[in-house]
Amino acid sequence: MTQQKTEIRALLQIDRLQPRFAAYSAATVRGSIPLEGDTLLVGEISPGNEVFRAVDVALKAAEIESVSQIVEREFGFFMLRSPVNTAISMARQAILDHLGANLSDRIKPQIDSTQRITSVEPHQAKLLNIWRQGSLVIPGETLGIMECSPAAYIAFAANEAEKAANVDIVEVRALGRFGRLFIAGSEDNVSAAIDAAVAALEGMDGNS
Repeated sequence: MTQQKTEIRALLQIDRLQPRFAAYSAATVRGSIPLEGDTLLVGEISPGNEVFRAVDVALKAAEIESVSQIVEREFGFFMLRSPVNTAISMARQAILDHLGANLSDRIKPQIDSTQRITSVEPHQAKLLNIWRQGSLVIPGETLGIMECSPAAYIAFAANEAEKAANVDIVEVRALGRFGRLFIAGSEDNVSAAIDAAVAALEGMDGNS
């Protein structure tokens, strides 16, 4: 039986973790808690079960901690953290060496859609607040929505959005076929945040 070659769908280093995204991540993960200022290593690979070997290799290569490792329907997802940027760089290289790959072998992110909904209506805000895991959406605010693939890149987009503007992190969905980000705030801030997130993803290299 021929084994499927491991595909690096996403592998990215998130520097200077922002306070709101750090707090959101800390509230939604089951492993080590990410802190403001940390560096994260986020990956998405296929077949999904290869995530366990990738995390094992990374943890043995550097002084880092595991935040998350999940196998969903199609892909494996992981997130690792350290306050030391170089430790995450070592872990990333260890994974690439293990897979016999380069960073350019990852899939280049694709932005599938962005939306800005001004003056969110109270009934829609209520529906959003039922399932959100982050900040509440306040009626009258502007809601920013972004969708990308592979899904793991949305974590990078969320952190870059917060670097650029004063916005609240409502929801970050980094699993599955598509990643989705929901942010809220003033119209100007949401627009600036979405623009920064789009520019950050468009600036990443990879295999298209």
